[in-house]
Amino acid sequence: MSDKLKWGILSTAGIGVRKVIPGMKKSELGMVRAIASRDVAKAAAAAEKLQIPVSYGSYEALLADPEIDAIYNPLPVNMHVDWSIKAMEAGKHVLCEKPIAMSAEEAQRLIAARERTGKQVLEAVMVRQHPQWLRVAEIIRSGEIGEVCLMQTTMSFFNDDPHNIRNIPEVGGGALYDVGCYALFLSRFVFDAEPVQVVSMSDIDPDMRTDRLMSGIVDFGGGKQLSFACGTQLARFQTVQILGRKGRIEVPVSLNAPQGGEVTITIDADGTNEPDKMRREVIPASDQYTLQADLAARVFLGETAAEYPIENAVNNMAAIDALYRSSKSHTWEKVASI
Repeated sequence: MSDKLKWGILSTAGIGVRKVIPGMKKSELGMVRAIASRDVAKAAAAAEKLQIPVSYGSYEALLADPEIDAIYNPLPVNMHVDWSIKAMEAGKHVLCEKPIAMSAEEAQRLIAARERTGKQVLEAVMVRQHPQWLRVAEIIRSGEIGEVCLMQTTMSFFNDDPHNIRNIPEVGGGALYDVGCYALFLSRFVFDAEPVQVVSMSDIDPDMRTDRLMSGIVDFGGGKQLSFACGTQLARFQTVQILGRKGRIEVPVSLNAPQGGEVTITIDADGTNEPDKMRREVIPASDQYTLQADLAARVFLGETAAEYPIENAVNNMAAIDALYRSSKSHTWEKVASI
């Protein structure tokens, strides 16, 4: 493998074309060499637009390219595991979009593939690399707001297009898979723990059969809880509140931090809730997708161990599984973390 990682992009999915690939192209440790689509014209158009040297009219052709070191997989959720495994078996490392699978059981196949092929597979959770979340973790560890016991978050947008993959249950559509998964990622990040049990409630779209609204409580034990709501047919909104026994942190732009733009977090260290006594910290401009690509490249190049190995993704899926079970059983469900 060369010093600079060569990426191949598995599909022309919107998240890749609009956000991830532009971020990856700014990486100091990697370069985007090729992109593939099952439509050769789409692949060529994306390659021209994004100035990618090579395009392929099939995923198999991309995986067969000996120059490619690693694959970014933004395919629909139901295709994540199979194509990630195919890439690993073709000798490529994989950065796969969230959520990693349709279930924790399916996601565990990636652990076996890693052991069998010797190739790494990581879940693309860009927020964990953003400096604002690293700063949040630093404040929590410092004890400034006391023991953190509650995280509250709302994440929503409006999309009622029945042809959009976010609204097709068979491929992994629905609010919990698409944005609710971030509430779980971030709460596990904040509490540095795995959830014990969950309870949830959902509103199912009568025509598309996806959860267009999901809310729930995630119990981490020891008096630590996440309460969340996520929706796909609501006003666009996001916020995170983190409450300790002494104070509070607010993260207003929790997910979609502007690429190349600064963000602000608010710290109410004494819990006064008085605006003039709160501290606002400006987090300098960055691109969380560039940071994500750089970190993945370091892991794939063998420069560092994975801070969030694929087992972490399996545990996030275990919590998602439990929330879906609870929305049907209308009772608390245990989380089967590994």
